[in-house]
Amino acid sequence: MIEILSDSRLASVQDLGRFGHLRHGVGMSGAMDIPALSAGNLMLGNDPGAAGIEIPLFPLRLCFHRPCTFALTGADTDATLDDAPLLPWWTARAAAGQTLTLKRPLCGVRAYLTVAGGIRVADVLGSRSTQLRGGFGGMAGRMLQKGDLLPLADNADAGPGGFGILSPLSCLPLTREGDPAVRVIPAAEYPLFRQICRDAFWAEPWKITSQSNRYGYRLEGTPLLPEQPLEMRSHGIVPGVIQVPHGGQPIIQMRDAQPMGGYPKFGAVIEADIWRLGQIPIGKRVRFIEADYEQGVAALDELDGYLTRVRDMVAIQRLSCAVTSFD
Repeated sequence: MIEILSDSRLASVQDLGRFGHLRHGVGMSGAMDIPALSAGNLMLGNDPGAAGIEIPLFPLRLCFHRPCTFALTGADTDATLDDAPLLPWWTARAAAGQTLTLKRPLCGVRAYLTVAGGIRVADVLGSRSTQLRGGFGGMAGRMLQKGDLLPLADNADAGPGGFGILSPLSCLPLTREGDPAVRVIPAAEYPLFRQICRDAFWAEPWKITSQSNRYGYRLEGTPLLPEQPLEMRSHGIVPGVIQVPHGGQPIIQMRDAQPMGGYPKFGAVIEADIWRLGQIPIGKRVRFIEADYEQGVAALDELDGYLTRVRDMVAIQRLSCAVTSFD
């Protein structure tokens, strides 16, 4: 078991998401930073989709009630295991009774704790992710609370500890004029917006406002106004879609986005870049780079290549540990 020792402040159990149920009104959920969760799992020999803990607010303290091999990825939280400092994007082994403390991030926003064998909460509709709107998945469909006990797999202490990897942000940087950037494909209603507004979207920075969360990121900048008033019926949406309410300040749908919406679609953040948004602090700026479908697919291939390199490195590490043990 892992026991939550402090007010967890929006921490939740997440995996890669819940797929195939949008037609039933069930959103995807899942980790805001998919590469961080996947890499942490791969470092432990898990399937990339094993459930871990997503931590967006700090500090957080938890206790391992049994020996456990774990990885910390995502934001650099200046973490400690008892009094020993831990590096970000690193694996470690905890003895029963040891306490892990995650402090305010030095960089990034969301940290991920993965453990060998994964967090073993119940599987609901093919996923262990917390679904807040429906109140299911994860730990009783809610954010984690002080005193929660999270079940672990029987092999929670398996795998080598004491090694790390480079983060995807280090390997796949993307900035524009010093600001973090994401790539966007123009959407169906894009041509219906004023040319001056379209130009401003690509040319100017956008502030991520305090009204942003797992449901959506609300942006502040030059209003995106249509040539004529737009009234639309509700239609299907997915994470990454950029919708524009009447005021002209866009909303980027995130992992807990509802499956339907009626605002016009200006664009869509490519799937390979949604994680970048999840690591930009509230109040900071983001820039947008115009992309097309082929570039979006190429970016996914690039991200898959990073995760393949992580998997290969872990295999080499495990082989090295096996040879050393044999000797």
